[in-house]
Amino acid sequence: MKGHIRQRRGKNNKNKWHIIYDGERKADGGRNQVTVKFDGTKRDAERELARLLHELHTGQFVEPGRETLGDFLTRWLRDCAALNVQPKTYERYAEIVHTHLIPQLGQLRMEKLRPAHIQKYYAEALKTGRRDGKGGLSSSTVLYHHRVLRCALQQAVTWRLLPRNPADDVTPPRASEREMRALSQEDADKLLEVAKESPHYTAIVLAVTTGLRRGELAALRWQDLDLTRRYLTVHQAVEVTKAGGFRFKEPKTAGSRRTISLPAMAVEALKQHRAEQARQRLMFGPGYQDHGLVLASSDGTPCNPMALTKCLKPLLKKAGLPPLRLHELRHTHASQLINLKIDPLTVSKRLGHSKVSTTMDVYGHLMPGAQEQAMELLDAAYQAVRTNSRSG
Repeated sequence: MKGHIRQRRGKNNKNKWHIIYDGERKADGGRNQVTVKFDGTKRDAERELARLLHELHTGQFVEPGRETLGDFLTRWLRDCAALNVQPKTYERYAEIVHTHLIPQLGQLRMEKLRPAHIQKYYAEALKTGRRDGKGGLSSSTVLYHHRVLRCALQQAVTWRLLPRNPADDVTPPRASEREMRALSQEDADKLLEVAKESPHYTAIVLAVTTGLRRGELAALRWQDLDLTRRYLTVHQAVEVTKAGGFRFKEPKTAGSRRTISLPAMAVEALKQHRAEQARQRLMFGPGYQDHGLVLASSDGTPCNPMALTKCLKPLLKKAGLPPLRLHELRHTHASQLINLKIDPLTVSKRLGHSKVSTTMDVYGHLMPGAQEQAMELLDAAYQAVRTNSRSG
């Protein structure tokens, strides 16, 4: 493979070059000389020529096209992401692509996209990326943008539109550590006492005593419960998208399919709730839509998971407690189990984590003195062996 560089003609073309090289042979075997424009120093142009020739020699070369990153991302969403991710995830991907990535990077042609362009976008997004003009996006949000863009560009490599993924050479921001908040045993009891007068009492009890995710709570059916033997089984979850509305789906992970034992207070709340739901069914008559859901709306239709989130705020305020997300009742359940010295494997299974390591990563800091206790037990074990050895 041969090639050379030549300075472009005209004024003010000091750092403007033509890179000329022999591309892949034509179908008839004839020579295929390719000329591309390059802006930069002479040394940079020589390096670019060397890179092109190396890719041609190793079979990694991708013929430059005129597709922009915006065109590609739109195609990637339609032909790849829509077929391989959950609708809610696709909705989030599309929002990031159309609201952030395309407006800032979409005009660049694919072969012109460089790590520096992406790095600059991340820096600007951290400073001024919010759509309401009130500053920058969080580092966790920009990191998510990086993961979406990197995934899309990796598909471009697979489709031979790019020789390598430029996002691999970018340093994304580190995710900021979000403080994990949880209620103490006393505060959780205050919340439950206040919630007894609320139609959402059963949802709050289940969230605090089982650690179910919001979508799992909304999808729970009576057939998933055995109140005699005091357990429930998680078979599905609910998600709501703008395009498709309500949708029942498989649980988040394989570990999310699980059976959870219930405390007596949850069983009692469920029995009372079932009786109240039966009264509502009689009141609505033929208009009641029975989907067999535990936390259904008053007419039997699926409950919007967001309604479970909204019901929590006034209850916390009434109990004199700080604001929390519904998901933090899940944290509350986990922290209470850990404080009761329940082993991590049991905690992990109740939460539906796919690995115990996930539980330890999230909640390990709630186990103060665990290593010290382990070493004390180890010392005691060795001491017992030595004592037995001497006495023998």
